[in-house]
Amino acid sequence: MTPAQITGTAPQALGIDGDLTARTVPDLLGTLPVAAGVHRVDLTGVRQVDSAGLALLVEWQRLLNADQGQLELVGVPEGLLRLARISSVDTLLGFQATDAGNTGQ
Repeated sequence: MTPAQITGTAPQALGIDGDLTARTVPDLLGTLPVAAGVHRVDLTGVRQVDSAGLALLVEWQRLLNADQGQLELVGVPEGLLRLARISSVDTLLGFQATDAGNTGQ
């Protein structure tokens, strides 16, 4: 297990490195700065993800939406994209059919 950590500068250029799992998500729950505007989060450094990691991203999206903000995820790992599709939250998170590994550039 690799503990997840937030990297970069908030809110426009954040990254997550490590595992987004039930063991690591509680430490990240309150770390996203919530404010209006687009919050870009690069997931290229995510090594492992489970339903808790997906739930974290959905919660961040909910918090940002409530404050007129938006979560933009880039570098989405294929496993996360599959999990989001199975859970029917892929469109909620703004994933498109070609998003896996997309760096947004």
